[in-house]
Amino acid sequence: MSNRIREEFLQKKEPVRLNKYLSESGVCSRREADRLIESGKVTVDGKTAHTGMRVQPGQTVKVGRRVVSRQDEMVVLAVNKPRGIVCTEERRERDSIVRFLNYPIRVTYVGRLDKDSRGLLLMTNNGDIINKMMRSSNRHEKEYRVTVDKEITEDFLSRMSSGVPILDTVTRPCRVRQIGKYTFSIILTQGLNRQIRRMCETLGYAVRDLVRVRVMNIRLGNLKEGQYRKLTDEELEELYSMIEDSSNAAGGKYGR
Repeated sequence: MSNRIREEFLQKKEPVRLNKYLSESGVCSRREADRLIESGKVTVDGKTAHTGMRVQPGQTVKVGRRVVSRQDEMVVLAVNKPRGIVCTEERRERDSIVRFLNYPIRVTYVGRLDKDSRGLLLMTNNGDIINKMMRSSNRHEKEYRVTVDKEITEDFLSRMSSGVPILDTVTRPCRVRQIGKYTFSIILTQGLNRQIRRMCETLGYAVRDLVRVRVMNIRLGNLKEGQYRKLTDEELEELYSMIEDSSNAAGGKYGR
């Protein structure tokens, strides 16, 4: 989050535009907030809100019957998780992502990566974002770069992309592209337990390296291993636009 937005969060006594308030509360993008306000679904202190109005500290904001509260600081981080770090909130785990990150505000992961996998991991204190991104039925994309122990064949690519029987089901069709003799990229829209590893094992391959390089519109890019960054305002706005029609019912965590 930019310094400008962080400063606005810290200015507790300052009023804030209602659409910005809703966005920073994790309800929706500012554009969708304006639509909600125009439709009469938003109230402030029991009165129907109007476009452009500002919210004062202590006022009660509702979307329908739901009370909305802006958090002291909404945090969404992109983390480059190293191999060996465990996605768990259990602080007794010496190598937990929470202990490793040691972030001053309580954040949790959006879709785990298993201990032997590395790459992009999103972490946030916004529960609505987590639920909307994690629910498998919303079919949000996650992209991985995978290196295996044997030379990749056309048959392997075809079978991976069309669906592989694992865990008493068949995986959804997905996009798979060879990028090296032993390396391929794969884009999933579901998150079965250790899905990519199990798919490869079923086809007689073992995964040697697995890196998540993208979650929806957020890319790993040049972020160094073990480091993190806050999402930009532009990334957050695009993310909100992508999840605004998604169900926020709790769903299974996608992990590799």
